[in-house]
Amino acid sequence: MDDTRQQVLDLIHKVRPYLQRDGGDIEVINVEDGIVYVKMLGACDGCMALDVTLKQGIETMLLENVPGVIAVVTVD
Repeated sequence: MDDTRQQVLDLIHKVRPYLQRDGGDIEVINVEDGIVYVKMLGACDGCMALDVTLKQGIETMLLENVPGVIAVVTVD
């Protein structure tokens, strides 16, 4: 596992309890060419606040803390 992927997983692990508290979860599917591919689970899947959570929360945190990350994309 490369360093970027490990840093992404470490940060996701820190925010996971907040998502789980609201009945949701997140799974990292892949990290490739600076793009983090995630799958939103539980209450997060289809939630109206997902874009805000993902872009203003998770993506911002990863962009600021993991060198090389350029975007977060959801997959089905």
